Amino acid sequence: MVDMSLVAGILFVVLWLGGVAATFFPVVPATIIIWLAALVHALITGFEPINWTFLIGLALVGSSAFVIDNLAAAWGARKFGGSSAAGWGALLGGLAGIFVLPPFGFLICPVLGAIALEMLVSKKSFEAAAKSGIGTLVGMLGGIGIKLLVHIAMGIMVILQIT
Repeated sequence: MVDMSLVAGILFVVLWLGGVAATFFPVVPATIIIWLAALVHALITGFEPINWTFLIGLALVGSSAFVIDNLAAAWGARKFGGSSAAGWGALLGGLAGIFVLPPFGFLICPVLGAIALEMLVSKKSFEAAAKSGIGTLVGMLGGIGIKLLVHIAMGIMVILQIT
């Protein structure tokens, strides 16, 4: 007879590691993959020891990854001297980057968006706007690093719950 809790645990770990790897590909919903892995574990094991309360808590932790992902580039632009236009340019560029120049648009478009709006709206020189663009890239990379930590924490939370 197959121990379904063991099967569920192995399946969770495999999906979790896939979700952690997906952290580096913004077009892949890594946080959702990790949460769904926990849900699959709960379904297989009849919601023991993972229950809906735990899954809701895990979703709240995971939602911080979405917030970080969307604000990090804008924060970086502002930290490097950019105006709010650079922050908006980074945010809009990030959204456009999902569809433009795949798979590299998610890195290039926020930087270009920050530079473009900094020059067009704030009337800054290319040099000053490029500094905001560099800040955007720094913020994005920092956001990916923090998101990675959130995804690792989500997996550890589940592992601690099921062991």
